[in-house]
Amino acid sequence: MTLDYLPPSETFLDPHRDGVDAPHTAKAVVIPFGLEASVSYGGGTKAGPTAIMDASQQLELFDDELWREAVLDYGIAAIREPAIAPTVEAALDQLAALTGAVVEAGKFPFVIGGEHSLTPGAIRPLVAKYPDLAILQIDAHADLRDGYLGEHYSHASAMRRCLDNPGVTLVSVGIRALCKDEAAFYLDNGHRIHMHFARDQADYNLEAIVAPLKGRPLYITFDIDGLDSAMIPATGTPVPGGLSYLQALAILRRACEVTTVVGADLVELAPIPGLHACNFTAASLAYKMLNYALSGTGPRSA
Repeated sequence: MTLDYLPPSETFLDPHRDGVDAPHTAKAVVIPFGLEASVSYGGGTKAGPTAIMDASQQLELFDDELWREAVLDYGIAAIREPAIAPTVEAALDQLAALTGAVVEAGKFPFVIGGEHSLTPGAIRPLVAKYPDLAILQIDAHADLRDGYLGEHYSHASAMRRCLDNPGVTLVSVGIRALCKDEAAFYLDNGHRIHMHFARDQADYNLEAIVAPLKGRPLYITFDIDGLDSAMIPATGTPVPGGLSYLQALAILRRACEVTTVVGADLVELAPIPGLHACNFTAASLAYKMLNYALSGTGPRSA
């Protein structure tokens, strides 16, 4: 499959940055994929990728934590969003083909969604390459239902479908919404699922959170509703009691320090017209995830 790169005027981050005219040399490839097929409350995730891409062009490239324009260490390109297949299962096949093409090209896939049901498709080529793949999930919801409202590949089943791959293990952080069946599945699969509830966030221990990830290839899936709903109301099911932005960054940073991150996604932004802060926060988060994964987590000069 040939990757259909966006021109500089439509790409992720500053369209005038160094290297923007050479997308084939970029290490990271952003895949916009506005899947919206199984949402069960608020809608709008299909508009998430465009909102994030647009906001990203207003970000400063200089990362004050890393003390450099981190993107220049690795390079980012973005591909054109495809016409998404009408069923979730077909859309997952479509996304797997896209992420597979990125992986085959030796690049890092970063999917911007779209609803959370896309993750099982996004990881498919990575599970084929890394059967012992670990997943770090930041989310309000456990997403461990075995289907929801008649949809086997529902957004409420995203992590359950990922765990259909027998070698995959899961660390979930920020969880504060799950049903009885999900709780039972979690307890029955404690050897594969390490869950950190939002109610305990004041006592989170970073080393305990990342311990099951060490030495594993890692995929990061960040549902924007993992952040507190007071910060991000622009999502389908905004749940109170979530993580702060800086708390989430601390978790991501430490995870990237103890693993090799091989892919990631950011999902479930449902833009609210006129409320640009949510779009900008999501774009900032995406850039930080890429910086930690591909540029490192320490300053090189000050």
